[in-house]
Amino acid sequence: MTQQTPLYAQHVALGARVVDFGGWDMPLHYGSQLDEHHAVRRDAGVFDVSHMRAVDVAGPGATPFLRHLLANDVQRLQHPGKALYSCMLNEQGGVLDDLIVYYRGPGRYRVVVNAGTAAKDLVWIRARAAAFDVEVVERADLAMVAVQGPTARDRTVGLFDAAGRAAALALEPFFAAEWGGEAGMFVARTGYTGEDGFEIMLPAGEVVAFWRRLLAAGVRPCGLGARDTLRLEAGMNLYGNDMDETTTPLESGLAWTVALGAPRDFIGRAALEAQQRAGLSRKLVGLLLDERGILRAHQTVYSPAGEGQTTSGTYSPTLERSIALARVPAATGGEVEVDIRGKRLRARVVRPPFVRHGKSVIVP
Repeated sequence: MTQQTPLYAQHVALGARVVDFGGWDMPLHYGSQLDEHHAVRRDAGVFDVSHMRAVDVAGPGATPFLRHLLANDVQRLQHPGKALYSCMLNEQGGVLDDLIVYYRGPGRYRVVVNAGTAAKDLVWIRARAAAFDVEVVERADLAMVAVQGPTARDRTVGLFDAAGRAAALALEPFFAAEWGGEAGMFVARTGYTGEDGFEIMLPAGEVVAFWRRLLAAGVRPCGLGARDTLRLEAGMNLYGNDMDETTTPLESGLAWTVALGAPRDFIGRAALEAQQRAGLSRKLVGLLLDERGILRAHQTVYSPAGEGQTTSGTYSPTLERSIALARVPAATGGEVEVDIRGKRLRARVVRPPFVRHGKSVIVP
């Protein structure tokens, strides 16, 4: 049986097409996925992301625990509110999940994990937390919305009280602010669209009123369809497509999230170091289709270096052409062919992202 977020009735009332996403009833779109995509690139849109799970990690052992658990190093988070993106790995270096960690103060962190992996993530995290002086608390009492777009912050800050407005306006990218205690407002200048904006956590009982205020402020409701095209244009990986337990961060375009410099024994480190010594056999790249057609996941990619496969693909509304991420042999050059419905179509290998702040960043 699927689960529903506190905003489910709002989605239905707005005429959303609801689909099963990771065991949750979620809006795919509210009528026009294309219009929702453009709203985020040109103005502001809001996504219900309450299906994602916040997990609070606290205690004297919180920092050493997270330094052991994650491939990125939370020791880098020296100022309350600062956040980092990381992968959580198994012993073979495979990606169990990708997540964001927020530093809330000495011995206090908030971790946000993906909806489809939340249950297994919590089992994994709690099993490894047993060796540390730390408490792991799932925050099912919180809801979460993401307000994204060039006008997102301006449209949102007026909905906060005076203290919240000042805190939110002062936020730098990849920082968070909170007020109102443990179950108060938690606002982060983060996102999954390549645009500016906020990801906001608040008590589940307050999210409906806040959602309505956002819509009244001119923020457009957006569904999972636009969220996917936006994140792919921004070159952001989707767990389960672009990386999973069978792939490492090094071959998923995420080497920048792995902190090997500090002398710490994080889970999966030995496997990553062995992979580095041996040399990568495959890599994740961007593809730009040169012919008419639509790139989708799981299409075969051909190159003189060997075969690969698209991991995510879509029509880019901003670029008005088809784009994809693909895992290909490490020696793959700048031109490939992709099998689309039995035809090999030419594609150019590019470095993601494809779009930043609403503009193409692809070199002609």
